[in-house]
Amino acid sequence: MKYVILLGDGMGDYPLKALAGRTPLEAAHTPHMDFLANHRVGLLQTIPTGMPAGSDVAILSILGYDPAQCYPGRGPLEAAVKGIELGADDIAFRCNLVTLAALSSEPIMEDFTAGHITSWEAAEIIATLAEHFQKSEFEFYSGVGYRHLCIWRNGRDALRTTPPHDIISKPIAEYLPQGRAAATICEIMSQSQELLIPHPINNARRQAGKKIANSIWLWGQGRAPRITPLTERYSLTGAVISAVDLLNGAGKYAGLETIAVEGATGYIDTNYAGKAQAALEALQKGKDFILLHVEAPDEMGHEGNWQGKIKAIEDFDEKIVGVILKKLNEMGNFRLLVLSDHLTPIALKTHSAEATPFAFFSSNPEENRRSCLPFSERAARESGLLIDPGHLFLEMFIDGKFTD
Repeated sequence: MKYVILLGDGMGDYPLKALAGRTPLEAAHTPHMDFLANHRVGLLQTIPTGMPAGSDVAILSILGYDPAQCYPGRGPLEAAVKGIELGADDIAFRCNLVTLAALSSEPIMEDFTAGHITSWEAAEIIATLAEHFQKSEFEFYSGVGYRHLCIWRNGRDALRTTPPHDIISKPIAEYLPQGRAAATICEIMSQSQELLIPHPINNARRQAGKKIANSIWLWGQGRAPRITPLTERYSLTGAVISAVDLLNGAGKYAGLETIAVEGATGYIDTNYAGKAQAALEALQKGKDFILLHVEAPDEMGHEGNWQGKIKAIEDFDEKIVGVILKKLNEMGNFRLLVLSDHLTPIALKTHSAEATPFAFFSSNPEENRRSCLPFSERAARESGLLIDPGHLFLEMFIDGKFTD
């Protein structure tokens, strides 16, 4: 039996006036996801009550872990994929390169991606930070695009931080870190600005008319989690395919191999075909379980770009879902799941915690249920199928037995 989860990050949304009351999912042409939903569609509550609405929480639910019991923060998950060992007293932070506007007066979060800075440009900036702080308790590691990592060795916790994508176009003052260690983290962020503003990479970006990475933003902190790999729980072999360290790190804790794909960017220009091919090759070589993640719809949601989100959803349907579904039918027994990990509404430009739509299809007709509904938020609600809490879903998926 092959188990395949195709995750279109942040595909879920709210109805939009610009789309005559439809969501981007409803407006997009998605024949392959509609085919799956026609057999079984429903809602999955990936975000437990009171927890932050983000992929870090949602991916734990999707992989069968209760976030309320084991959520470590985003940083430790991303540290795992880089092979960074965290001691019991070490804290890992997500480190975004961001663009702050009006640094001389009241700073505003202009862009949480620093104009989608490239990985090679970002690596130069992170190297400068790493060198500057090399004799301190802080270590910096480069990642993909604007997403990087900071480790605070023997760090202090009791710290509250805010994701930068939650405060787009807002003054940052009230969202700066708070808690007993806040002064230290704010000082690190302030020092980064002194290093980054005159950085050669930023000078070149200014001349090219691009946004500059004039600050870091530290958030998503936590210590290493203690969880049992799903590969042990279900006696499976598996892999994760994603351009995002968060997903790869969660996969590593779950016992999944990380498969890198050239040209996978975590943006709308990602290598869809390469990801699909990598998943199929892994299955053909004997892997039982595949989690394939595409970040593009989420990024379009954060940008408030409904046209881009529709395009990202359609690309996901055509180049990922359609390709993999066709080949799975040639491989024998399988179960296929397509879902959005959370909603990233265009109107909010950030995540929301409502239950998110999923579609399921099995090579065994007895496991399917004809819903005669398309893949959308509205159809998922109309189905009457809600799985809450979401971490119970994986066992149903592995067993092929759903609580309807």
